[in-house]
Amino acid sequence: MDTTTVIVVAVLLAALVLAAALAVLVRLVRTRRDLRRAGLPTGPRWVFWGAVLYLVLPADLLPDPVYLDDIGVLLLALRSARGSADGRRGTLPPRDYTA
Repeated sequence: MDTTTVIVVAVLLAALVLAAALAVLVRLVRTRRDLRRAGLPTGPRWVFWGAVLYLVLPADLLPDPVYLDDIGVLLLALRSARGSADGRRGTLPPRDYTA
């Protein structure tokens, strides 16, 4: 294999993983916005902002061309936001529709 081919393949893979990380980030932001509009809890605020900062800041567990750790942190934040909303749904008092 030629060195140029290896570099091109590595850049394309990095671009695809970055696109996946950005797609998960957009999903996290939309989920948080939708939960807030519905009046449901979005989980601890620091989880959301910590995940966003982890994606943006250069200090990572893995080097930045490998965004797998960033995707993992974003997915955990998304799960945390959805989990807090699911827990909240079960604690609402039952409504009396007979009145």
